[in-house]
Amino acid sequence: MTKPITHIWRLGKWARILARHGALRGIRNDPNTPTPVKRLIGLFSIGTVKSREPDYAGAFREIGPAAIKLGQTLATRPDLVGEEAAHNLLSLQDNLPPVDFTLIRDTIESSFEQPLENLFAEFDETPIGAASIAQVHKAVTTEGRHVAVKVLRPGVRERFAKDIQTYEWAAAQLESFGGEAARLRPRLTIANFKRWTMRELDLRREAASASELSEFMAGTQGYEIPGIDWDRTNGRVMTIDWIDGVKISDTEAIRAAGHDMDDLASRLVLAFLRQAIAAGFFHADMHQGNLFVRSDGTIVAIDFGIMGRIDRQARMWLAEILYGLTTGNYRRVAEIHFEAQYVPSYHNVDEFATALRAVGEPMRGKPVSELSVGQMLDGLFAITRDFDMQTQPHLLLLQKTMVMVEGIATQLNPGINMWDVSAPYVRSWIRDELGPEAAIADRIREDTETLLRIPQLVRRIEERFPPKGGAPEPPPLPRVELLRDRRGGHALGYFTAAVAGGAAVWAATVLGLFT
Repeated sequence: MTKPITHIWRLGKWARILARHGALRGIRNDPNTPTPVKRLIGLFSIGTVKSREPDYAGAFREIGPAAIKLGQTLATRPDLVGEEAAHNLLSLQDNLPPVDFTLIRDTIESSFEQPLENLFAEFDETPIGAASIAQVHKAVTTEGRHVAVKVLRPGVRERFAKDIQTYEWAAAQLESFGGEAARLRPRLTIANFKRWTMRELDLRREAASASELSEFMAGTQGYEIPGIDWDRTNGRVMTIDWIDGVKISDTEAIRAAGHDMDDLASRLVLAFLRQAIAAGFFHADMHQGNLFVRSDGTIVAIDFGIMGRIDRQARMWLAEILYGLTTGNYRRVAEIHFEAQYVPSYHNVDEFATALRAVGEPMRGKPVSELSVGQMLDGLFAITRDFDMQTQPHLLLLQKTMVMVEGIATQLNPGINMWDVSAPYVRSWIRDELGPEAAIADRIREDTETLLRIPQLVRRIEERFPPKGGAPEPPPLPRVELLRDRRGGHALGYFTAAVAGGAAVWAATVLGLFT
Protein backbone atom coordinates (compact mmCIF):
# COMPACT_ATOMS: atom_id res chain seq x y z
CA MET A 1 0.00 0.00 0.00
CA THR A 2 1.28 3.44 -0.93
CA LYS A 3 2.31 5.49 2.10
CA PRO A 4 0.56 8.80 2.89
CA ILE A 5 3.83 10.72 2.52
CA THR A 6 4.04 9.48 -1.10
CA HIS A 7 0.54 10.73 -1.85
CA ILE A 8 1.35 14.06 -0.23
CA TRP A 9 4.55 14.34 -2.27
CA ARG A 10 2.61 13.77 -5.51
CA LEU A 11 -0.16 16.14 -4.49
CA GLY A 12 2.44 18.75 -3.58
CA LYS A 13 4.04 18.58 -7.02
CA TRP A 14 0.66 18.83 -8.71
CA ALA A 15 -0.40 21.67 -6.41
CA ARG A 16 2.64 23.72 -7.36
CA ILE A 17 1.85 23.27 -11.05
CA LEU A 18 -1.75 24.28 -10.43
CA ALA A 19 -0.58 27.27 -8.39
CA ARG A 20 1.72 28.50 -11.18
CA HIS A 21 -1.25 28.42 -13.56
CA GLY A 22 -3.40 30.33 -11.07
CA ALA A 23 -5.70 27.32 -10.79
CA LEU A 24 -5.86 27.13 -6.98
CA ARG A 25 -7.07 30.67 -6.37
CA GLY A 26 -10.74 29.81 -6.72
CA ILE A 27 -10.52 26.78 -4.42
CA ARG A 28 -8.63 28.74 -1.78
CA ASN A 29 -11.18 31.58 -1.83
CA ASP A 30 -14.25 29.32 -1.81
CA PRO A 31 -15.97 29.53 1.61
CA ASN A 32 -16.94 25.84 1.32
CA THR A 33 -13.31 24.68 1.09
CA PRO A 34 -12.24 23.08 4.39
CA THR A 35 -9.75 25.22 6.33
CA PRO A 36 -7.01 22.52 6.43
CA VAL A 37 -7.18 22.26 2.64
CA LYS A 38 -6.72 26.02 2.32
CA ARG A 39 -3.69 25.83 4.61
CA LEU A 40 -2.13 23.04 2.56
CA ILE A 41 -2.71 25.01 -0.64
CA GLY A 42 -0.89 27.94 0.92
CA LEU A 43 1.94 25.69 2.06
CA PHE A 44 2.44 24.01 -1.30
CA SER A 45 2.19 27.32 -3.17
CA ILE A 46 5.09 28.99 -1.35
CA GLY A 47 7.60 30.40 -3.81
CA THR A 48 5.50 29.94 -6.96
CA VAL A 49 4.97 32.73 -9.49
CA LYS A 50 1.24 32.62 -10.14
CA SER A 51 -0.49 33.43 -13.40
CA ARG A 52 -2.96 36.30 -13.16
CA GLU A 53 -5.53 34.53 -15.30
CA PRO A 54 -6.26 30.94 -14.21
CA ASP A 55 -5.50 28.31 -16.84
CA TYR A 56 -6.92 25.07 -15.49
CA ALA A 57 -6.60 23.19 -18.78
CA GLY A 58 -2.95 24.17 -19.12
CA ALA A 59 -2.21 22.98 -15.59
CA PHE A 60 -3.78 19.58 -16.15
CA ARG A 61 -1.92 19.17 -19.44
CA GLU A 62 1.38 19.87 -17.68
CA ILE A 63 0.66 17.43 -14.86
CA GLY A 64 0.26 14.51 -17.24
CA PRO A 65 -2.00 12.01 -19.03
CA ALA A 66 -4.08 10.87 -16.05
CA ALA A 67 -4.67 14.49 -15.05
CA ILE A 68 -5.92 15.29 -18.56
CA LYS A 69 -8.56 12.59 -18.23
CA LEU A 70 -9.42 13.75 -14.71
CA GLY A 71 -9.72 17.33 -15.94
CA GLN A 72 -12.18 16.25 -18.62
CA THR A 73 -14.23 14.51 -15.93
CA LEU A 74 -14.16 17.55 -13.63
CA ALA A 75 -15.43 19.67 -16.52
CA THR A 76 -18.82 18.09 -15.76
CA ARG A 77 -18.66 19.16 -12.10
CA PRO A 78 -18.96 22.95 -11.83
CA ASP A 79 -20.53 22.30 -8.43
CA LEU A 80 -17.24 20.74 -7.34
CA VAL A 81 -14.61 22.89 -9.10
CA GLY A 82 -16.58 26.05 -9.89
CA GLU A 83 -18.16 27.36 -13.07
CA GLU A 84 -15.03 29.17 -14.30
CA ALA A 85 -12.83 26.10 -13.93
CA ALA A 86 -15.41 23.77 -15.48
CA HIS A 87 -15.82 26.03 -18.52
CA ASN A 88 -12.05 26.24 -18.98
CA LEU A 89 -11.64 22.48 -18.64
CA LEU A 90 -14.18 21.88 -21.41
CA SER A 91 -11.48 23.15 -23.78
CA LEU A 92 -8.98 20.59 -22.51
CA GLN A 93 -7.73 18.80 -25.61
CA ASP A 94 -6.30 15.33 -25.21
CA ASN A 95 -3.25 15.90 -27.44
CA LEU A 96 0.27 14.80 -26.54
CA PRO A 97 3.54 14.29 -28.44
CA PRO A 98 3.50 10.91 -30.22
CA VAL A 99 5.36 7.83 -29.04
CA ASP A 100 8.31 6.69 -31.14
CA PHE A 101 7.13 4.28 -33.85
CA THR A 102 9.60 1.61 -32.73
CA LEU A 103 7.67 1.28 -29.45
CA ILE A 104 4.36 1.19 -31.34
CA ARG A 105 5.65 -1.60 -33.59
CA ASP A 106 6.87 -3.54 -30.55
CA THR A 107 3.44 -3.23 -28.90
CA ILE A 108 1.61 -4.49 -31.99
CA GLU A 109 4.01 -7.36 -32.67
CA SER A 110 4.23 -8.53 -29.05
CA SER A 111 0.46 -8.43 -28.53
CA PHE A 112 -0.26 -10.40 -31.72
CA GLU A 113 2.94 -12.50 -31.54
CA GLN A 114 3.72 -11.97 -35.21
CA PRO A 115 5.46 -9.39 -37.42
CA LEU A 116 3.60 -6.19 -38.33
CA GLU A 117 3.88 -7.09 -42.03
CA ASN A 118 1.77 -10.23 -41.49
CA LEU A 119 -1.14 -8.01 -40.41
CA PHE A 120 -0.82 -4.88 -42.54
CA ALA A 121 0.29 -4.35 -46.14
CA GLU A 122 0.82 -0.64 -45.41
CA PHE A 123 1.28 1.16 -42.10
CA ASP A 124 1.89 4.90 -41.82
CA GLU A 125 4.55 5.47 -39.17
CA THR A 126 3.34 9.04 -38.54
CA PRO A 127 0.26 9.00 -36.30
CA ILE A 128 -2.85 10.93 -37.28
CA GLY A 129 -3.55 11.58 -33.60
CA ALA A 130 -1.78 11.11 -30.27
CA ALA A 131 -3.70 11.30 -26.99
CA SER A 132 -2.95 10.54 -23.34
CA ILE A 133 -3.92 6.87 -23.56
CA ALA A 134 -3.26 5.86 -27.16
CA GLN A 135 -2.30 7.06 -30.61
CA VAL A 136 -3.83 6.26 -34.00
CA HIS A 137 -2.17 5.30 -37.29
CA LYS A 138 -3.57 4.88 -40.78
CA ALA A 139 -3.00 1.47 -42.36
CA VAL A 140 -4.11 -1.00 -45.03
CA THR A 141 -4.66 -4.63 -44.08
CA THR A 142 -3.23 -7.52 -46.05
CA GLU A 143 -6.73 -7.97 -47.51
CA GLY A 144 -6.72 -4.36 -48.77
CA ARG A 145 -9.08 -2.89 -46.15
CA HIS A 146 -8.33 0.74 -45.24
CA VAL A 147 -8.30 1.04 -41.47
CA ALA A 148 -7.33 3.15 -38.47
CA VAL A 149 -5.19 1.38 -35.87
CA LYS A 150 -5.34 2.55 -32.26
CA VAL A 151 -2.42 1.49 -30.04
CA LEU A 152 -2.02 2.01 -26.28
CA ARG A 153 0.96 4.03 -25.13
CA PRO A 154 3.58 1.76 -23.51
CA GLY A 155 3.39 1.89 -19.70
CA VAL A 156 0.19 3.92 -19.66
CA ARG A 157 -1.73 1.40 -17.54
CA GLU A 158 0.86 1.42 -14.79
CA ARG A 159 1.09 5.23 -14.69
CA PHE A 160 -2.65 5.67 -14.54
CA ALA A 161 -2.99 3.12 -11.75
CA LYS A 162 -0.40 4.97 -9.65
CA ASP A 163 -2.00 8.38 -10.12
CA ILE A 164 -5.52 7.10 -9.48
CA GLN A 165 -4.39 5.70 -6.12
CA THR A 166 -3.44 9.23 -5.10
CA TYR A 167 -6.75 10.62 -6.39
CA GLU A 168 -8.62 8.07 -4.26
CA TRP A 169 -6.56 8.92 -1.20
CA ALA A 170 -7.05 12.67 -1.62
CA ALA A 171 -10.80 12.30 -2.22
CA ALA A 172 -11.17 10.24 0.96
CA GLN A 173 -9.32 12.86 3.00
CA LEU A 174 -11.50 15.62 1.55
CA GLU A 175 -14.76 13.77 2.15
CA SER A 176 -13.81 13.06 5.77
CA PHE A 177 -14.25 16.76 6.56
CA GLY A 178 -18.00 16.35 6.09
CA GLY A 179 -20.34 19.22 5.21
CA GLU A 180 -20.24 20.45 1.63
CA ALA A 181 -17.21 18.28 0.88
CA ALA A 182 -19.17 15.15 1.81
CA ARG A 183 -22.33 16.22 -0.04
CA LEU A 184 -20.40 16.57 -3.30
CA ARG A 185 -19.17 12.96 -2.92
CA PRO A 186 -15.66 13.29 -4.36
CA ARG A 187 -14.88 9.63 -3.61
CA LEU A 188 -17.66 8.46 -5.91
CA THR A 189 -16.52 10.93 -8.54
CA ILE A 190 -13.06 9.36 -8.49
CA ALA A 191 -14.56 5.85 -8.37
CA ASN A 192 -16.50 6.61 -11.56
CA PHE A 193 -13.43 8.18 -13.14
CA LYS A 194 -11.44 5.05 -12.31
CA ARG A 195 -14.06 2.77 -13.81
CA TRP A 196 -14.30 4.82 -17.00
CA THR A 197 -10.52 5.04 -17.36
CA MET A 198 -9.86 1.36 -16.74
CA ARG A 199 -12.43 0.62 -19.43
CA GLU A 200 -10.56 2.89 -21.86
CA LEU A 201 -7.32 1.07 -21.12
CA ASP A 202 -8.72 -2.20 -22.52
CA LEU A 203 -9.28 -1.65 -26.24
CA ARG A 204 -11.34 -4.83 -26.51
CA ARG A 205 -13.95 -3.13 -24.35
CA GLU A 206 -13.94 -0.10 -26.64
CA ALA A 207 -14.36 -2.33 -29.69
CA ALA A 208 -17.24 -4.17 -28.01
CA SER A 209 -18.91 -0.85 -27.15
CA ALA A 210 -18.64 0.33 -30.75
CA SER A 211 -20.12 -2.94 -31.97
CA GLU A 212 -23.02 -2.78 -29.50
CA LEU A 213 -23.84 0.84 -30.31
CA SER A 214 -23.60 0.12 -34.04
CA GLU A 215 -26.23 -2.61 -33.74
CA PHE A 216 -28.62 -0.33 -31.90
CA MET A 217 -28.13 2.67 -34.19
CA ALA A 218 -28.29 0.62 -37.41
CA GLY A 219 -31.77 1.93 -38.21
CA THR A 220 -30.91 5.57 -37.55
CA GLN A 221 -30.68 7.43 -40.84
CA GLY A 222 -27.65 9.68 -41.25
CA TYR A 223 -25.66 8.33 -38.29
CA GLU A 224 -23.00 5.63 -38.51
CA ILE A 225 -20.42 3.73 -36.42
CA PRO A 226 -17.27 2.33 -38.13
CA GLY A 227 -16.90 -1.44 -38.35
CA ILE A 228 -14.43 -3.35 -36.15
CA ASP A 229 -11.68 -5.62 -37.53
CA TRP A 230 -11.80 -8.22 -34.74
CA ASP A 231 -8.89 -10.23 -36.18
CA ARG A 232 -6.63 -7.23 -35.59
CA THR A 233 -8.03 -6.15 -32.22
CA ASN A 234 -6.91 -7.08 -28.69
CA GLY A 235 -6.45 -5.39 -25.33
CA ARG A 236 -3.68 -3.06 -26.56
CA VAL A 237 -4.57 -2.66 -30.26
CA MET A 238 -7.88 -1.86 -31.94
CA THR A 239 -8.48 -1.74 -35.69
CA ILE A 240 -11.55 -0.05 -37.21
CA ASP A 241 -12.68 1.04 -40.66
CA TRP A 242 -11.09 4.21 -41.98
CA ILE A 243 -13.40 7.23 -42.17
CA ASP A 244 -13.23 9.70 -45.06
CA GLY A 245 -14.98 12.82 -43.89
CA VAL A 246 -14.71 16.35 -42.54
CA LYS A 247 -14.45 17.00 -38.82
CA ILE A 248 -17.72 18.38 -37.57
CA SER A 249 -15.81 21.33 -36.09
CA ASP A 250 -14.85 22.52 -39.60
CA THR A 251 -18.12 24.34 -40.24
CA GLU A 252 -16.73 26.27 -43.23
CA ALA A 253 -15.83 23.06 -45.08
CA ILE A 254 -19.18 21.48 -44.19
CA ARG A 255 -21.08 24.53 -45.42
CA ALA A 256 -18.95 24.67 -48.59
CA ALA A 257 -19.86 21.04 -49.30
CA GLY A 258 -23.51 22.07 -49.40
CA HIS A 259 -24.71 20.32 -46.25
CA ASP A 260 -27.81 21.53 -44.41
CA MET A 261 -26.35 22.86 -41.15
CA ASP A 262 -29.71 23.00 -39.37
CA ASP A 263 -30.45 19.41 -40.31
CA LEU A 264 -27.01 18.25 -39.13
CA ALA A 265 -27.50 19.93 -35.75
CA SER A 266 -30.95 18.42 -35.26
CA ARG A 267 -29.80 14.93 -36.32
CA LEU A 268 -26.93 15.07 -33.86
CA VAL A 269 -29.24 16.01 -30.98
CA LEU A 270 -31.76 13.30 -31.90
CA ALA A 271 -29.02 10.68 -32.25
CA PHE A 272 -27.88 11.46 -28.72
CA LEU A 273 -31.43 11.33 -27.36
CA ARG A 274 -32.01 7.98 -29.07
CA GLN A 275 -28.89 6.57 -27.45
CA ALA A 276 -29.46 8.02 -23.97
CA ILE A 277 -33.23 7.67 -23.60
CA ALA A 278 -34.21 4.76 -25.86
CA ALA A 279 -31.09 2.60 -25.53
CA GLY A 280 -29.70 3.70 -22.18
CA PHE A 281 -26.27 3.23 -23.76
CA PHE A 282 -24.62 6.30 -25.23
CA HIS A 283 -21.37 7.60 -26.71
CA ALA A 284 -20.08 9.73 -23.84
CA ASP A 285 -17.14 11.35 -25.64
CA MET A 286 -18.98 13.23 -28.39
CA HIS A 287 -16.57 16.13 -28.70
CA GLN A 288 -15.77 17.76 -32.02
CA GLY A 289 -12.69 15.63 -32.70
CA ASN A 290 -14.72 12.42 -32.53
CA LEU A 291 -17.44 13.33 -35.04
CA PHE A 292 -17.10 13.51 -38.84
CA VAL A 293 -19.43 14.37 -41.71
CA ARG A 294 -19.20 12.27 -44.87
CA SER A 295 -19.83 13.63 -48.37
CA ASP A 296 -23.39 12.28 -48.28
CA GLY A 297 -24.09 14.12 -45.00
CA THR A 298 -23.83 11.06 -42.74
CA ILE A 299 -22.51 11.81 -39.24
CA VAL A 300 -19.86 9.26 -38.26
CA ALA A 301 -18.75 8.85 -34.65
CA ILE A 302 -15.43 7.41 -33.45
CA ASP A 303 -13.62 6.74 -30.14
CA PHE A 304 -15.87 4.69 -27.87
CA GLY A 305 -13.57 4.36 -24.88
CA ILE A 306 -16.04 6.28 -22.70
CA MET A 307 -19.62 5.01 -22.80
CA GLY A 308 -22.53 5.74 -20.51
CA ARG A 309 -25.33 3.47 -19.30
CA ILE A 310 -28.64 4.39 -17.68
CA ASP A 311 -31.12 1.81 -16.43
CA ARG A 312 -34.72 1.88 -17.62
CA GLN A 313 -36.16 3.49 -14.51
CA ALA A 314 -33.61 6.31 -14.61
CA ARG A 315 -34.33 6.81 -18.32
CA MET A 316 -38.03 7.16 -17.63
CA TRP A 317 -37.27 9.73 -14.94
CA LEU A 318 -34.92 11.55 -17.31
CA ALA A 319 -37.48 11.65 -20.12
CA GLU A 320 -40.19 12.97 -17.80
CA ILE A 321 -37.81 15.60 -16.40
CA LEU A 322 -36.87 16.80 -19.89
CA TYR A 323 -40.47 16.84 -21.04
CA GLY A 324 -41.60 18.57 -17.86
CA LEU A 325 -39.02 21.30 -18.36
CA THR A 326 -40.01 21.79 -22.02
CA THR A 327 -43.71 22.09 -21.13
CA GLY A 328 -43.29 23.99 -17.87
CA ASN A 329 -44.70 21.18 -15.72
CA TYR A 330 -42.35 21.91 -12.82
CA ARG A 331 -44.58 20.15 -10.29
CA ARG A 332 -44.08 16.81 -12.09
CA VAL A 333 -40.34 17.43 -12.42
CA ALA A 334 -40.20 18.06 -8.66
CA GLU A 335 -42.19 14.88 -7.92
CA ILE A 336 -39.76 12.82 -9.97
CA HIS A 337 -36.83 14.16 -7.96
CA PHE A 338 -38.55 12.97 -4.79
CA GLU A 339 -39.53 9.60 -6.32
CA ALA A 340 -35.93 9.05 -7.42
CA GLN A 341 -34.79 10.11 -3.91
CA TYR A 342 -32.55 12.78 -5.40
CA VAL A 343 -34.13 15.19 -2.88
CA PRO A 344 -34.54 14.08 0.76
CA SER A 345 -38.17 13.49 1.75
CA TYR A 346 -38.10 16.09 4.56
CA HIS A 347 -38.21 18.85 1.93
CA ASN A 348 -41.43 20.18 0.39
CA VAL A 349 -42.35 19.19 -3.18
CA ASP A 350 -44.09 22.47 -3.97
CA GLU A 351 -41.15 24.53 -2.74
CA PHE A 352 -38.82 22.51 -4.92
CA ALA A 353 -41.15 22.97 -7.91
CA THR A 354 -41.06 26.74 -7.39
CA ALA A 355 -37.26 26.69 -7.24
CA LEU A 356 -37.17 24.75 -10.53
CA ARG A 357 -39.52 27.26 -12.12
CA ALA A 358 -37.12 30.07 -11.22
CA VAL A 359 -34.40 28.30 -13.21
CA GLY A 360 -36.49 26.85 -16.02
CA GLU A 361 -38.72 29.73 -17.08
CA PRO A 362 -35.90 32.03 -18.31
CA MET A 363 -34.70 29.21 -20.62
CA ARG A 364 -37.95 28.20 -22.28
CA GLY A 365 -38.58 29.29 -25.85
CA LYS A 366 -35.14 30.80 -26.40
CA PRO A 367 -32.37 29.66 -28.73
CA VAL A 368 -29.21 28.41 -27.08
CA SER A 369 -27.34 31.49 -28.27
CA GLU A 370 -29.51 33.71 -26.05
CA LEU A 371 -29.19 31.61 -22.93
CA SER A 372 -26.70 32.32 -20.16
CA VAL A 373 -25.32 28.90 -19.31
CA GLY A 374 -23.50 30.42 -16.35
CA GLN A 375 -26.67 31.84 -14.83
CA MET A 376 -28.51 28.58 -15.43
CA LEU A 377 -25.80 26.52 -13.73
CA ASP A 378 -25.59 28.96 -10.84
CA GLY A 379 -29.32 28.55 -10.32
CA LEU A 380 -29.25 24.77 -10.54
CA PHE A 381 -26.36 24.39 -8.12
CA ALA A 382 -27.98 26.78 -5.68
CA ILE A 383 -30.99 24.46 -5.73
CA THR A 384 -28.86 21.38 -5.07
CA ARG A 385 -27.37 23.07 -2.03
CA ASP A 386 -30.65 24.49 -0.71
CA PHE A 387 -32.41 21.13 -0.97
CA ASP A 388 -29.53 18.93 0.22
CA MET A 389 -29.28 17.04 -3.07
CA GLN A 390 -26.31 14.71 -3.19
CA THR A 391 -24.36 14.38 -6.40
CA GLN A 392 -25.61 11.53 -8.63
CA PRO A 393 -22.41 10.04 -10.09
CA HIS A 394 -24.29 7.73 -12.48
CA LEU A 395 -25.59 10.82 -14.30
CA LEU A 396 -22.24 12.63 -14.62
CA LEU A 397 -21.42 11.18 -18.04
CA LEU A 398 -24.87 12.08 -19.27
CA GLN A 399 -24.41 15.66 -18.10
CA LYS A 400 -20.99 15.88 -19.73
CA THR A 401 -22.29 14.54 -23.03
CA MET A 402 -25.30 16.84 -23.05
CA VAL A 403 -22.97 19.82 -22.68
CA MET A 404 -20.82 18.55 -25.58
CA VAL A 405 -23.79 17.90 -27.88
CA GLU A 406 -25.31 21.28 -27.11
CA GLY A 407 -22.00 23.00 -27.90
CA ILE A 408 -21.58 21.27 -31.26
CA ALA A 409 -25.24 21.76 -32.23
CA THR A 410 -24.96 25.46 -31.44
CA GLN A 411 -21.82 25.77 -33.55
CA LEU A 412 -23.63 24.18 -36.50
CA ASN A 413 -26.82 26.17 -35.96
CA PRO A 414 -26.54 29.12 -33.53
CA GLY A 415 -30.32 29.57 -33.60
CA ILE A 416 -31.17 26.01 -32.59
CA ASN A 417 -33.68 25.63 -29.77
CA MET A 418 -32.73 22.46 -27.89
CA TRP A 419 -36.13 22.24 -26.23
CA ASP A 420 -38.03 22.39 -29.54
CA VAL A 421 -35.78 19.74 -31.11
CA SER A 422 -35.96 17.43 -28.10
CA ALA A 423 -39.65 17.73 -27.17
CA PRO A 424 -41.26 15.72 -30.04
CA TYR A 425 -38.88 12.79 -29.58
CA VAL A 426 -39.19 12.77 -25.79
CA ARG A 427 -42.99 13.10 -26.00
CA SER A 428 -43.16 10.16 -28.42
CA TRP A 429 -40.92 8.01 -26.23
CA ILE A 430 -42.94 8.79 -23.11
CA ARG A 431 -46.16 7.91 -24.94
CA ASP A 432 -44.73 4.56 -26.09
CA GLU A 433 -43.05 3.69 -22.79
CA LEU A 434 -45.42 5.19 -20.21
CA GLY A 435 -48.80 5.10 -21.96
CA PRO A 436 -51.66 2.73 -20.97
CA GLU A 437 -50.71 0.02 -23.48
CA ALA A 438 -47.09 0.10 -22.36
CA ALA A 439 -48.12 -0.04 -18.70
CA ILE A 440 -50.30 -3.13 -19.27
CA ALA A 441 -47.58 -4.84 -21.32
CA ASP A 442 -44.98 -4.06 -18.65
CA ARG A 443 -47.21 -5.42 -15.91
CA ILE A 444 -47.84 -8.68 -17.79
CA ARG A 445 -44.15 -9.09 -18.56
CA GLU A 446 -43.03 -8.31 -15.01
CA ASP A 447 -45.61 -10.63 -13.41
CA THR A 448 -44.69 -13.47 -15.76
CA GLU A 449 -40.99 -13.00 -15.14
CA THR A 450 -41.63 -12.91 -11.38
CA LEU A 451 -43.53 -16.21 -11.47
CA LEU A 452 -40.79 -17.85 -13.51
CA ARG A 453 -38.13 -16.63 -11.06
CA ILE A 454 -39.78 -17.98 -7.91
CA PRO A 455 -38.06 -21.44 -7.94
CA GLN A 456 -34.67 -19.88 -8.58
CA LEU A 457 -35.34 -17.19 -5.96
CA VAL A 458 -36.06 -19.82 -3.30
CA ARG A 459 -32.80 -21.61 -4.09
CA ARG A 460 -30.83 -18.37 -3.96
CA ILE A 461 -32.37 -17.44 -0.60
CA GLU A 462 -31.37 -20.82 0.81
CA GLU A 463 -27.83 -20.42 -0.54
CA ARG A 464 -27.30 -16.85 0.62
CA PHE A 465 -28.98 -17.08 4.01
CA PRO A 466 -27.51 -20.15 5.74
CA PRO A 467 -28.37 -20.64 9.43
CA LYS A 468 -25.41 -18.56 10.66
CA GLY A 469 -24.73 -16.44 7.64
CA GLY A 470 -26.11 -13.52 5.69
CA ALA A 471 -26.29 -11.96 2.25
CA PRO A 472 -23.00 -10.65 0.86
CA GLU A 473 -22.56 -6.91 1.02
CA PRO A 474 -21.95 -4.86 -2.13
CA PRO A 475 -18.30 -4.09 -2.95
CA PRO A 476 -17.10 -1.18 -0.78
CA LEU A 477 -15.14 1.82 -1.97
CA PRO A 478 -11.36 1.43 -1.59
CA ARG A 479 -10.24 1.54 2.04
CA VAL A 480 -8.14 4.61 2.64
CA GLU A 481 -6.27 5.49 5.82
CA LEU A 482 -7.59 8.87 6.92
CA LEU A 483 -5.23 11.44 8.34
CA ARG A 484 -8.15 13.07 10.09
CA ASP A 485 -10.51 11.14 12.36
CA ARG A 486 -14.28 11.27 12.10
CA ARG A 487 -14.72 13.37 15.26
CA GLY A 488 -13.00 16.33 13.64
CA GLY A 489 -9.66 16.01 15.46
CA HIS A 490 -6.40 16.14 13.59
CA ALA A 491 -3.88 13.39 14.04
CA LEU A 492 -0.34 14.50 14.76
CA GLY A 493 0.79 12.63 11.68
CA TYR A 494 -1.47 14.81 9.52
CA PHE A 495 0.49 17.95 10.26
CA THR A 496 3.83 16.20 10.34
CA ALA A 497 3.32 14.60 6.96
CA ALA A 498 1.87 17.75 5.41
CA VAL A 499 4.65 20.00 6.64
CA ALA A 500 7.32 17.47 5.72
CA GLY A 501 5.78 16.97 2.29
CA GLY A 502 5.42 20.69 1.68
CA ALA A 503 8.96 21.40 2.77
CA ALA A 504 10.31 18.61 0.63
CA VAL A 505 8.39 19.79 -2.41
CA TRP A 506 9.55 23.36 -1.86
CA ALA A 507 13.17 22.26 -1.43
CA ALA A 508 13.01 20.09 -4.54
CA THR A 509 11.68 23.04 -6.53
CA VAL A 510 14.44 25.34 -5.30
CA LEU A 511 17.06 22.74 -6.14
CA GLY A 512 15.57 22.24 -9.60
CA LEU A 513 14.52 18.65 -9.06
CA PHE A 514 11.23 19.36 -10.83
CA THR A 515 9.46 22.30 -12.37
